[in-house]
Amino acid sequence: MTVIGFLSVAPVIEGSMAEAVAKAVAALDEFDVGYETTPMGTIIEADDSAELFAAAGAAHDAVDADRVSTFLKVDDKRTVEQSANEKVEAVEEQLGREAKRERSE
Repeated sequence: MTVIGFLSVAPVIEGSMAEAVAKAVAALDEFDVGYETTPMGTIIEADDSAELFAAAGAAHDAVDADRVSTFLKVDDKRTVEQSANEKVEAVEEQLGREAKRERSE
């Protein structure tokens, strides 16, 4: 089984959060999970929910701030083995193109 999560961990501060977010992302390296960081959060793939929750908790704890906001959305598809990339590919197949577009300026 593959459990996919969308994780966002951020200190509640003014200014750049990049340093704190980098610490949260680096904490994921201690776990047997795959991940991809996007501008709005990090996609995590784990074999089970326990590993996913442990990794997300470590990412939360890695941010040293007076206040930390963490959002975790979990897709625990228990009857089918499907990676995050396969989910995107299924949407792209329906679109007939890549599911990405550059913004025109």
